[in-house]
Amino acid sequence: MNILVTGGAGYIGSVLVPKLLNKGYLVTVLDNLSFGLDGLLVNFSNKNFKLINESVYESKYIKENIAKYDFVIHLAAIVGYPACKKNPDLAVKINKDSTDQICELLIKKNIPILYASTGSNYGAVVGEICKEETPLNPVSIYGETKTAAENIVQNTNNYLNYRFATAFGVAPRMRLDLLINDFVYQAIKNKNLTKYKKNFKRTFIHVLDIADNIIFGMEKFTSLKNNVYNIGSNEMNFSKSQLADLLKKKKSFYLHYAEIGTDEDKRNYEVDYTKAINAGFKTKIDIDSGLNELIKVCQHISIQNKYSNI
Repeated sequence: MNILVTGGAGYIGSVLVPKLLNKGYLVTVLDNLSFGLDGLLVNFSNKNFKLINESVYESKYIKENIAKYDFVIHLAAIVGYPACKKNPDLAVKINKDSTDQICELLIKKNIPILYASTGSNYGAVVGEICKEETPLNPVSIYGETKTAAENIVQNTNNYLNYRFATAFGVAPRMRLDLLINDFVYQAIKNKNLTKYKKNFKRTFIHVLDIADNIIFGMEKFTSLKNNVYNIGSNEMNFSKSQLADLLKKKKSFYLHYAEIGTDEDKRNYEVDYTKAINAGFKTKIDIDSGLNELIKVCQHISIQNKYSNI
């Protein structure tokens, strides 16, 4: 099978692509390498790997070569509310418009797509556990553009739409802006963690489990197609304070919950994953194992400020 992975040099892609290659698939990554090439370096020795250094928006390569591919895994996105807020026009182009462009081509060639969406689309939900049929109420441009892209993907009638829990864990292209990863890094490197809205809840999934569930969906596509699935674990719904308490049991650091101030990210929800579990989706890595992994790696990561002498 010949697979096109958009955004494959990112956090999820850096874990997914080696797994696909190890299973013998032909893999082309299309990515503009805005966060560098490091996450893909391990793949270049594999003859089945190819990289196209190009933006997914108005991609000439996709337009001219889409017919070569048997399956598209669409990861490319401006991810998270801070990045989307910083450049909202780019967020619309990459998250929504590029999805529209790709899907228009896929419909003509009858090529299936697996779309990586997000639980952020649920927004701030009070007193309800989110299921796939829960009305979407995004509270940021990130959620708004991803919700719009979901609707576009579903119009292909040849899709899988995954609403992932918040990712965490170690990957070749590491991210420290993700909530759990950030918690651990701040606790390890700064010995200090200050957070707002301590009772706000979020649901989580390890990046390795994300990759495995993408492959599962692709390989079982015929029986799963034209469905939306929440992808995560019913055991991984945590508030910020619960996460901090779990981390405190492993490492010593100063923890402060500020009463004045707010997070710009207003997401606060729990999610039900029964539909995915009943369809055969699985998660293997629990919060304890993930925290231990992050503690080991974060003590070796250093982010230096070039304007500081410290």
